[in-house]
Amino acid sequence: MSDDHFKIIARNKKAYFNYFIEKDYEAGIVLQGTEVKSLRGGRANLKDSYAKIINGEVFIYQMNISPYPFAFYDNHEPRRRRKLLLHKAEIKKLYGKVNEKGYALVPLSIYFKRGKVKLKIALARGKRSPDKRQTIRQRDEKRDMDRAMKNY
Repeated sequence: MSDDHFKIIARNKKAYFNYFIEKDYEAGIVLQGTEVKSLRGGRANLKDSYAKIINGEVFIYQMNISPYPFAFYDNHEPRRRRKLLLHKAEIKKLYGKVNEKGYALVPLSIYFKRGKVKLKIALARGKRSPDKRQTIRQRDEKRDMDRAMKNY
């Protein structure tokens, strides 16, 4: 991937805390011009966003892309639903998995790849409270180990 030029716009940090990530997919996204301009300025938020499969198409909901401040007319709605571009075989696989109990489509990050906006979505299973406590414990232990190694 050394040839690919990435510029990460936004990450969904809570997704890794709230879900077990099974597999991730890279999807294109259908955007308006002012949305792309806003994304170039880094004005996006993936918090509370999710994806759904409707009639064989994947859509992302509640993803916030702030309005472009220099657009005089025809600015976009910040939280509108946006279509994701995936291969039909991938959509069929995802549809089968999402219909199983406990699976969801969660956006992980949005970024530019070779000038195109891409969204990384994941097939994820929700964590319960004990799993989240274990994640916190592991994170604290890793931080303590890093501090100890830094002092030596």
